[in-house]
Amino acid sequence: MAGELPEYYFRVRENGAMVFRVDTENRQRRIEMDQVAVINIRNGEIKPHGDRTLSDTDLSEIKAWMEQRAAVLAHRDIDDIHRAVDYMNLTTQWVQSKASDAQLEDVTDALLLAMHDLRSTLVRKKADRLMKD
Repeated sequence: MAGELPEYYFRVRENGAMVFRVDTENRQRRIEMDQVAVINIRNGEIKPHGDRTLSDTDLSEIKAWMEQRAAVLAHRDIDDIHRAVDYMNLTTQWVQSKASDAQLEDVTDALLLAMHDLRSTLVRKKADRLMKD
């Protein structure tokens, strides 16, 4: 492989990641990955794998990755919302210009309920913010 491999590899899971130490310093020059920990992004928990004790370097690398991952996930969340606005606009255009009566019958109630729920929640949150000011 070209270039240097990182010292740690993070296999992303639903709530965090499994952490592996990457090793190429063996006789066969094969890549070996030794699991050192499991981390949970939501609660900040870092669990050493098996009977391991994590070094200060391990912990600092893991914590740095967790901070970076949290930033990536936060960015994705807001990006998803901006995409939802785009999808709503595309849906409106589809309803206006392309949808058949059968297609509209299939989706109208679900869309109306979802939009009502979203509108109610947005209005309540906006009122809460205005009351704070």
